[in-house]
Amino acid sequence: MIITPKLEHEHNREYALRIVRDNIINLEIKPGSLIGEQEIASMLGLSRTPVHEAFLELSKSKIINILPQKGCLVSYIDPELIKEARFLRRCVESALIEEVIDVATPEDLIEIDENIRLQEFYKDNSDKLMELDNNYHKIMYRICNKMQCHYMVTLMSMHFDRVRNLSLHAKKDAVIIDDHRKIYEAIVAKDKKTAVSIFEKHISRIDLDWSIIEDNYSEYIVK
Repeated sequence: MIITPKLEHEHNREYALRIVRDNIINLEIKPGSLIGEQEIASMLGLSRTPVHEAFLELSKSKIINILPQKGCLVSYIDPELIKEARFLRRCVESALIEEVIDVATPEDLIEIDENIRLQEFYKDNSDKLMELDNNYHKIMYRICNKMQCHYMVTLMSMHFDRVRNLSLHAKKDAVIIDDHRKIYEAIVAKDKKTAVSIFEKHISRIDLDWSIIEDNYSEYIVK
């Protein structure tokens, strides 16, 4: 399991939630794994209470299932939950992109551009690219002052994000970077229709990658 330092002002529950969530998404904690509160608490140097609270939060999105007296079972990849998570992101982030066009400052546009340049630089590093991809979308939420929405969507999107991560490792191409650049160019041009159209194509790419994921990671998919 990859354990990063606790962030400034991050509560213990938030820390436990972030670490477990990130390790599930990057498959350091694999589908079908059984994890326990005391095990995670010891790894993070926490008491069991914040870990218990984090597990309860994660269970709401069905990314883990709490088994009394046994621990928590990390769910297998479920295509139906992926579709639902993608539906939520499409609805929220299509509207978000339109609002970005209305409210983004020149400084905001520079931040987006810098993120894409970093994506281009790290295009062969799947883990770093996933991190930058997440930050790219997070910037949009911050620009619109919608960080509560970001939290909600992030929690629900774990099913979708886990498959995004597998796709990046299986395909190792830079098409998502090209999508991000085109969305940015449409934002700069204040072309809402084009920006949303590119985004909807972008978020649907997982359909094209699904056969690759099935071929390479069939043991992770719900039977």
